[in-house]
Amino acid sequence: MRKLIYYVHSSIDGYIEGPNGEFDWPLMGPELSAYSLAMDETVDTFLYGRVVWEMMSGYWPRVESISDDPHDLAFAPVWRATPKVVFSRTLTSADWNATVVGGDLAEAVDALKKRDGKDLLLSGGSSLAGALASLGLIDDYRVVVHPVVLGGGKRLLPVDGRVGLSLAESRVLDGRTVLARYTA
Repeated sequence: MRKLIYYVHSSIDGYIEGPNGEFDWPLMGPELSAYSLAMDETVDTFLYGRVVWEMMSGYWPRVESISDDPHDLAFAPVWRATPKVVFSRTLTSADWNATVVGGDLAEAVDALKKRDGKDLLLSGGSSLAGALASLGLIDDYRVVVHPVVLGGGKRLLPVDGRVGLSLAESRVLDGRTVLARYTA
């Protein structure tokens, strides 16, 4: 069965965005970029909640015209080519090789995990990740902790109840971020 990987950037005080929605603080150094791009090779479907989808679909299709960052330029064609699933109760369609899924979350994710293929990657966001974690549907948590204190904002992982995990890996990337990887 395919695994569901949750990959997210966090501040050291446990937020994925600042008090005003800021996401200008994660820095993609060469090691973190290489790790991220290598992870992308192990998956064949990107998963998003509506809010993260709107951010991603507003940036990655036109990134070459607004960024010269090497990571952005390397990831853009991967993002465009990879099939995507957007979980939303309000969207009815999405561009960029994306399918919108509403309805029963557990049933939809279970069906995706049972399909043939590589693993599934949920990037960023907290609402969808919290719901999936609460349902026990995330198999692999990959949290990149950046050296910043945001003092508020959107929590890393709002869950209903306790979720026991095992440390699978930890490492320092680029001498400034820490990757903490946990498995369910």
